Amino acid sequence: MIFENRFKGRRAVVTGGASGIGAAIADRLTAEGAEVTIWDLAPGGRQIDVTDHSAVAEAMAEDAPDILICSAGITGPNVTTWDYPVEDWLKVYNLNVHGLFYCNRAAAPLMAAKGHGRIINMASVAGKEGNPNAPAYSSSKAAVIGLTKSLGKELATAGVTVNCVAPAAVATAIFDQMTEDHIAFMKSKIPMNRFGTVNEIAAMVCWLASDEASFTTGCCFDASGGRATY
Repeated sequence: MIFENRFKGRRAVVTGGASGIGAAIADRLTAEGAEVTIWDLAPGGRQIDVTDHSAVAEAMAEDAPDILICSAGITGPNVTTWDYPVEDWLKVYNLNVHGLFYCNRAAAPLMAAKGHGRIINMASVAGKEGNPNAPAYSSSKAAVIGLTKSLGKELATAGVTVNCVAPAAVATAIFDQMTEDHIAFMKSKIPMNRFGTVNEIAAMVCWLASDEASFTTGCCFDASGGRATY
C-alpha cells in the first residue's frame, strides 16, 4: 500500500540506492512524495564514495536530507574466520561500518539543528546470530546495531530518531557474492521457508521514516520470517 504524499516536502538520501533493497526504498519514498537522492557508485545515483568521510560530509551538507537511509553494503567471501583474507575483512568493514558511520556522523548535527530527522540503518539478522562462514559480514552488522542504539540515545531529545532494520536473507543481486551452500543455509534458518522481498523491507523502512514512528528510536526491527529469536 502506497501512502500518497506521506513524505511531501521531505528530502531523502539513500546510500546503495541504485539496486536491491536500497532501490526499492528509494522508489517507495519517491512514490510517497519525497525528493530522493541516491548515493551509489553504480550508474543511477550521485557518485558518492561513502568510505570517503570528507566527500560524505560535503555531500551531506549539500543534500541536507530530512531522511537518511544507509543501505550500502557488501557481504564479503564465505570462508571460516581463520581463513578469512585480511584485505576482504577490511573492505567489508570499510563500507558496512565506516561508511555508515561517516553518513550518520555527518547527518546527525544537520538534522538536530532543524529539530527533525530520520536515520534508518540497514543491519541484518546475521548481526544478531552470527552466520558461520560470514564473520566479517556478521560482525559488521552487529556493529551497525550497536551504533544505531548509541546514536538513537544521543539524539533522543533532538527530534531525530535513529533505528535499524535487520532482515533475514532477501533475494537480491547480493546473492551473487555468496556461495550456493551459504544461500541454502540461510533459507533453512527461516521458519517461513522463503526469502524476504525488497518491498517488504521498504515498507518497514518507510514506516520508520514517517511521522508515525515519532516515539521509536534506538531500536532494531526484525524482518526475518520468524528467524530472529531476540
